[in-house]
Amino acid sequence: MGKIIFYEDRNFQGRHYECTGDCSDLHSVFDRCRSIKVESGMFMVYDRPGFTGNQFFMKRGEYSDYLNLAGMSDCVRSCRLIPMHRGGFRMKLYEHTDMRGEMMELTDDCPNVTERFRMTNFNSCNVMDGHWLLYEQPHYRGRHYYLRPGQYRSFGDWSGGSSRIASIKRLMDL
Repeated sequence: MGKIIFYEDRNFQGRHYECTGDCSDLHSVFDRCRSIKVESGMFMVYDRPGFTGNQFFMKRGEYSDYLNLAGMSDCVRSCRLIPMHRGGFRMKLYEHTDMRGEMMELTDDCPNVTERFRMTNFNSCNVMDGHWLLYEQPHYRGRHYYLRPGQYRSFGDWSGGSSRIASIKRLMDL
């Protein structure tokens, strides 16, 4: 179980809203979000309803000035609780869409995809076990995308943008 609290103003001021699970449309609850507390669990927050748009990973902690931290707008429109995973981690990365071409398997964190696999990008993947974050820059920096178990037949299935992924991290019980 997780708990996240959204505040309309910086430093946890103004109206607030508590959430303990997935919420696909927060627009009816508040107009803007300037600070966030994650009391337990891990969450992805999105700037569009329905778990779409820009996303930002949030673990337990206090984010008194969310706008400066995330580099996002003050429009938090949906959030998703990331379930705890206590088993193994396994993901297959494919060179081409629809799980075709050269395949690489990953079972642990990868701070630099290019150095490890000698590949500059991949275009589809299959997450067999665990929950993962894909980052556009090496060493877990830049825009990131949350993947839960399932097949992602093209990079548009996880990002809607670039297929360039430079690092990958397992989401473990923090």
